[in-house]
Parts: sequence; C-alpha cells; structure tokens
Amino acid sequence: MRFAIRGVMAAALAAGVALPAQAEWYQATSKHFIVYANDNADAVQKQAEQLERFDGALRLIRGLDDDAADASNKLTVYVVASDAAVQRLFGTGGKNIAGFYDGRASGSVAFTPGRNRGGDPSDSLDPQIVLFHEYAHHVLLGHQNLAVPRWYAEGFAEFMSTTRFDKDAFWIGAPAQHRAYTLLLGQGMSAEKLFAADRRKLSEAETSELYARGWLLTHLVALDPTRRSQFATYLTLFNQGVPSVEAATKAFGDLKALNKEMNARLSASKLPALKLGNDRLPKPDVTLRPLRPGEKAMIALRMRSDRGVNRTTAQPILEEATPIAAKYADDPVVQGWLAEMALDAGRYDAAEAAADRALALDPKSTQALVYKAQVHLRRAREAHVTDPAVWKEARSWLLKANKLDNNDAYALTLYYSSFGMAREKPTANAKAALMQAYLLVPQDESLGFAYGVQSLLDGKTAEARAALAPLAYSPHASADNPAARLLAQLDAGKTGTAALSGAQAKPEDAALD
Repeated sequence: MRFAIRGVMAAALAAGVALPAQAEWYQATSKHFIVYANDNADAVQKQAEQLERFDGALRLIRGLDDDAADASNKLTVYVVASDAAVQRLFGTGGKNIAGFYDGRASGSVAFTPGRNRGGDPSDSLDPQIVLFHEYAHHVLLGHQNLAVPRWYAEGFAEFMSTTRFDKDAFWIGAPAQHRAYTLLLGQGMSAEKLFAADRRKLSEAETSELYARGWLLTHLVALDPTRRSQFATYLTLFNQGVPSVEAATKAFGDLKALNKEMNARLSASKLPALKLGNDRLPKPDVTLRPLRPGEKAMIALRMRSDRGVNRTTAQPILEEATPIAAKYADDPVVQGWLAEMALDAGRYDAAEAAADRALALDPKSTQALVYKAQVHLRRAREAHVTDPAVWKEARSWLLKANKLDNNDAYALTLYYSSFGMAREKPTANAKAALMQAYLLVPQDESLGFAYGVQSLLDGKTAEARAALAPLAYSPHASADNPAARLLAQLDAGKTGTAALSGAQAKPEDAALD
C-alpha cells in the first residue's frame, strides 16, 4: 500500500497535478475567536475569517457595539474530525449532537465537526449551520439587555445559522432547509403554542417544532416591518412580567391571524431575504500559526479537559498528559494546560509546579497566574484557614493577572469567589469585580445567577431582575429553575433576603469556584 501511494504521488507530480494541501494542527487567532483545527493552512484561515464576518453580520443585524473588551474573552472553537468525535467529547446524552457550545467565565468554548458528510454543501447537517447557530446564542446572550422567550432564543439562532457569504455580499434569512422535514410534515406548532412554550417541559418532537416554527416566526418578525415593530412591543411587555401569550395578544393582535401569516410565508414560492454588501463588515484580521510539537501532542487531551471535567474524569486525562508535559517542559502553553488538568484532578502540588514552570517561561501567562491562585485558594479553604494574610497572598496572584488584563473575566470571578471560600463578606472591590465579570461574560449562567443574588442582597432589585430574567427563560432550563423562582418572588413584591427565602434559595447557592 505504501508503494502504491508513492507511485500515485510521483505520477501526479510528473503530470503537474496539484496535490491536496497537507493537513496540520493550526491555531487561528482573531478579535473574537481562537480556532484550533487539523486542516491545511488555507482552510483554517478561511474558517476563522468566515467566523469574524459572521460576528460582524450578527452585530450589524442586532445593532450591537463591538466592545474592545470582547478581545479578552474570545470564543475558543475546536474543530474535530467528525460528528462522532463531537459526540464523544459531549459524553452522556450526546448521541444526536452535531456540535455544542458552553459559555463560561473561564473561557467560552464550542466544538464542531470539520466537514459535513461527504463534503456536500447541501447537507442538512452542515457544520457551519451548527456553529453559526451556537455563536448566535453566544452573541445574543452577551449583548441582550432584555430576556427573550424560548421560541425566539432558538428561532433567532436558526435564522442566523443559514447566513451565506458570497464574493461581494452576504445573505441573511435563507431557508432553513435543515428544518424542512419538521416544517412541512410536523404538527405545525401554532403561534399561540410557541408563546406558551416557555413555562413547560417539551417533548423531543415539540422541541423540534419549537426550533422550526421559531425560525419561521423569527423570519417574519425580522423581515416584515409591521411585525418587527409589534415584536418590539411584545418583548417590552414580556420583560415587564406580562405572561407571554397575553403579551403576544396585546402586541400582535389576533394570534390565529399571525399563525395564518406564518403558514402563508412557509407555503410561498419564494422567501424574502436580506442582502447586504460585504463592505458593511469589518475586514477580518487573522493570525495563523502551526501548533508547536508539545501543543500538538497535548491538543486531544486539552480538548477533553476544556470540554469540562470533574475530579474523577480528570484523572485519566492528567495521567496521559503528565509524560507529554515532561517531554515539553520548555513550552509555557503545555505547562499551563497541565496546571489546569492537575488542579481539576485535585493534584495541587503538580498544578502549582506546572504553573510555576509556565510563569518562568512566560511571566505574562494569565492562565498560569489564575491556576496558581486557585491552588492557594483551595488549600486555604480545605484547611479552614482564618489568617487574613494567607487569603491576601492567594488573591495576590489574581491581582497580578488583573494587572496584565483588566478584562480577564475568570480572574475577576475568582477574586469575588475567594471571599465566599474564606467565609467572608465580599468587599466593595470584590462586588465590583463580580459586576465587571458578569458584564464581560453574561453567557456564564452561574456568573449571572451569582450577580443576581448579590444584587438582591445589596438591595439592587432592578439589577437583580435584569440578571435573573434571561436565566429564568433560558431555553435549556427547567420551568422551575432557581432563577425563575427568584423572579417569581420579585414579581410578588418581595426583595432582598425575603425573596431568597421565598424561593428557598441561600446566598451560598450562588457560590462560584
């Protein structure tokens, strides 16, 4: 077999036929993304550029500012070989997963397959659709001052997922062909049922209907001027606490007529779409580099670690990573990755040693600084230390990280959480750090909940409501989630500790670690 491959290559070279570019592990870094992919350089470069264009399109459509602080909290995208690889990384419950996303202060991540089956652009499971869908969630959650209902959270992500870029223009609102089966042959979840879907558990079939019909209703309210204005009214009422169906009736009028209009749009021979010039988008600026040997040797383990682990699942990862890291002791990134793996596994001495090696090689490694801080914080907590000097020393590593990057959300989050770990009331600076971290990464639900609870304790009811509402109506949360219970207490006129008590919640329920 080896000789046959060499023969084909020799023949191709002799005939002047271009060979496929060699696949290699690359890191592509841009303003909003860090992409890791095993492909040829041109393909990885283009994927990162495409993501930046999509970010620009999202911001243009939603009228969102491009905050410079976003550069400190980029989304890391891991491009893996196939759907099966995505499902293995997802773990239990990932049988039908084609890609997934996790928004968090320690670094938001997305996992996506590199190629659709057979490379067919019309494949209904095109990885780009999945990635665009998940990134639309990321941006919407990061810049949405109002809570949005479940149908719109998923419908908007579906609406943006079919964005298409041509040479001189891009299109928004293309048909969701990947939802065609459900749209044409499903039960046809009515507009009223869409509006009523927020507060109850949906079956698998109903969830598919929500995505499909949510896309259809979003298409209508996004591209029809009259319905767009009505939708704005609906969102205002919804955020004032008016039940969704009631708010929709007040804003849209007859919901049966709205449903009829949705169906008419679906059966029309052509769907409207929005065409805009590429000159309205920022020009992507992408830095591409091949991974160093140590990074390449560790990348598979890094993905498993970054997906999220507990102390048990972290053990085999650390076991495999340790000899690799020993071989590449001169690579600060590898040592920083090892520090995180060791901390997750509860091996504090190994974690601190790795963090120290990383800092010796790169004193500006904020990752190493925050993991060294966590080692000291966890040791102090587990030893029930009460000496303020010990906690001050542990926090000093976070202050060093913050000095290097004022917008490192993880360092800010850990600084606030350190006071809970020490069983101390947070200082004004700690509360300010929590607020800044929340503003930087509102996609992190635990961070949003902590900020909401802290705001309640501080008597800032409006701020608490704003933080809790998106969590209460999260499309992936149960109807009786903790944020929803707290919001119900606020709606009933309770505030502060009374609201927490009524919701059967405690301040420590919002602890961050």
